[in-house]
Amino acid sequence: MLEGARAWLRGVARRLRRLERRELDSFRRWLEHTGNLLHLSVLVFVPLLIAAVTWLANASAAISFLVFPPLASGTYTLFSDPEGKYSTPWKFVGGMTAGACCGWLALALSAAAGLDGGGVSAAGAAVGVFFTGGCTWALDLEEPTAFSTALLVLVTGNAQVAYVLGIVVSSAFVAAAFVVWRDRFYEQRARYLYGTMGGDDHVLVPMDDGDETVARFAASIAGAHDAGKVVLLDIVDETDAEQRRPDAHEDERRGETDPAEQAATDAARHLESLAADLETAYDVPCEVVIAGDHGRSAGLVLRTARELRCDLIVTPYAERESGGLSTFINGLFDSEIDVIAFRSNGTRRRRWRNSLVAVRGAGDTARAMLDFAIRVTDTGRTVSVCTCIDSESRRRTAESTLADLVDAFPGRFETHVATASVESYLSRTAPRYDVCFVGSSTDRSAASRFVSPPTFRKLSDLEADVAIVHRGRHR
Repeated sequence: MLEGARAWLRGVARRLRRLERRELDSFRRWLEHTGNLLHLSVLVFVPLLIAAVTWLANASAAISFLVFPPLASGTYTLFSDPEGKYSTPWKFVGGMTAGACCGWLALALSAAAGLDGGGVSAAGAAVGVFFTGGCTWALDLEEPTAFSTALLVLVTGNAQVAYVLGIVVSSAFVAAAFVVWRDRFYEQRARYLYGTMGGDDHVLVPMDDGDETVARFAASIAGAHDAGKVVLLDIVDETDAEQRRPDAHEDERRGETDPAEQAATDAARHLESLAADLETAYDVPCEVVIAGDHGRSAGLVLRTARELRCDLIVTPYAERESGGLSTFINGLFDSEIDVIAFRSNGTRRRRWRNSLVAVRGAGDTARAMLDFAIRVTDTGRTVSVCTCIDSESRRRTAESTLADLVDAFPGRFETHVATASVESYLSRTAPRYDVCFVGSSTDRSAASRFVSPPTFRKLSDLEADVAIVHRGRHR
């Protein structure tokens, strides 16, 4: 009885750990979206920084509580749009300080002219805003919170010096914290958050009909990381070998090798030669695995990938006669391992100098495609990223999406927003590129795929290699 209760408790603990891992993985994927990361940063860092400034204000009379309204709004602007025109430390500190000084000057002038009227001076407010606009324009310090600091000077009484000093100290403190966050985390978020940047080093390649271009493409991806490795997998069809085998007694009499063993030996000899070539050309370790089975199957490939701890499978593209991906590739897609279905246009390339990445948004698959494109593209070359829209009203949103996507990665990029269908745009531009990356569309609903079939179904005549990228279903 007691042993049964313990087993039940252990089972519950295992389920809770699996649930915790799934929740953490879901949270990480949610956090990978730049918009979500910025919203969370606002919720965390803005209150903490304002609390720190409040503590300083309580500890010292140098900071007036009138500093808080413009400081809070300015801090929100910094963290919510770190790449925006108002989100530079110099503008943040300089603009707020210039506004406070301009308001102080306007207050002094209105008092000297006898225009204060015993209350908040309307003339001082107008002059302060005018001075602030002209000063920030001339000094390239245009900042919305500058006008707030200019107006609040009018209600400081005799504490203008403390107010201006408080603006300088508090804004400099917030700006320093923002610079550390932006340089050490936000601009490095790809390394900390995006799965492919730290993974997809061990690549399994199920060989098919001796297509070496797929293996070279996989080696280009793995070779970009120091921990990269390529595993070439060939599957000997034992059923086919047995059908070709003569009578067993006749084999013994003649001393001939078993057909299945001979096929495995021939396959191993070919793959070992290719592996040596890949190691020399791409500076990446390469292993060879020969498996015997009743034909190539997704289950066997996935089992091999798990046993060898491979986190990416690069497989030759295959489709059914009726169109769409083959059962084999669909089986690979229905797993936790990342997959690239690679279709060569017959050029048999060894290097890919130019890459085009076609994205629908800045999600997980788009980031994986961009990471793979950076790896295979020649060093120093520009990677092109495009998205297609159906109306000009969506252009600004699309441009912002592409900017968020490429901003997280090192390298040189060019972005394109086209008012056209994806297939027509790619058909027109593909001849300029060696490889085009597209998503597998497995993250779309069934209804969406029915109404608008996946893009790769329409790209059979594309004049470039095509890499269909699928992100594994993390459970």
